[in-house]
Amino acid sequence: MTFSRQRWLFLIIIFPVTVIIGCEDSEKTPDETVVPQDTTTKQDTFPSLGYDGPYYPDSVYYGREKYVEYYAGDLPIILSAPHGGRLTPDEIPDRTYGTTVTDDNTYELTKTVMDTMVARFGGRPHVILCRLKRTKLDANRDSVEAAQDDKYALRAWQEYHHYIGIAKKKIETDYGSGLFFDMHGHGRNPDGFYDLRNWLGYLLSGSELDLSDAVLNTNNFKNETSIRALVDSSSSSFIEVLRGANSFGAILDSLGFKSVPSVNDPGPGGMRYFSGGYNTVRHGSKNGGMISAIQVEAPKPGIRENQTTWSKYSSAFVSTIYIYYTRHLKRNLSN
Repeated sequence: MTFSRQRWLFLIIIFPVTVIIGCEDSEKTPDETVVPQDTTTKQDTFPSLGYDGPYYPDSVYYGREKYVEYYAGDLPIILSAPHGGRLTPDEIPDRTYGTTVTDDNTYELTKTVMDTMVARFGGRPHVILCRLKRTKLDANRDSVEAAQDDKYALRAWQEYHHYIGIAKKKIETDYGSGLFFDMHGHGRNPDGFYDLRNWLGYLLSGSELDLSDAVLNTNNFKNETSIRALVDSSSSSFIEVLRGANSFGAILDSLGFKSVPSVNDPGPGGMRYFSGGYNTVRHGSKNGGMISAIQVEAPKPGIRENQTTWSKYSSAFVSTIYIYYTRHLKRNLSN
């Protein structure tokens, strides 16, 4: 396939690019993987999504060129890591707008959470991992911003969300409802301050979380969240599920990892906070369905630093999932 004259002009013009700092400040690391490509044999068509199915628990599936990795599960839990990849294939040009920083070690952290769940429960969560560096694809944005007109990046984006969709359908069929966790990392504020709390995103803004319980505990606010279905299934009130003693943040806090929202930190207190992104909207229950979503923004110090810290965090995180799930959905999580 030959390049058009316009394509060659694009390649020889250098544009100044402003990188927007997002979840995690990350420099290029020595273990970043560059995938060489034969640019003389471009692929024009792709098989239909789902051609690699059916999907069996305890099996791993890969999208084209292994840019996306899917561990099929048999538990009602989905783990997603859209910003932890390191692959930088030449066939995909760098994105020219939007956030491009990596959430360091979220790929490794998410797989450790998966392994901890297997050891603890005898079953596997569904796990979807983007192995492309965020400079090439942002799997937590709509397809336009995510892939920026590149067909190979778009294909990886489609595969990523296809696998999540497959996981959601299986959980709804087998269990009726479940939980989706989108795993991220947050870095220093622009002023240099590092908030060491976990930020748990339910699609409520920081200013909304800073409201009092009396103001926030309404159906209007509940219906705007990504855990709408979970709250409807629980015997607890919305505010209790969101930041009460039985909330995800309060349980995680009690196990040694401070979180917002929670009993001790009901809101960010006017500080920087991420409330949830594209994946939390699309794959949570705000707009229907029985899969409720939480965006998890973990700081690097004490959690994402190394194998020791992310293993310790994974143990507490899995315990929190178990307690939160069984308290509100009244079902055993073990196989």
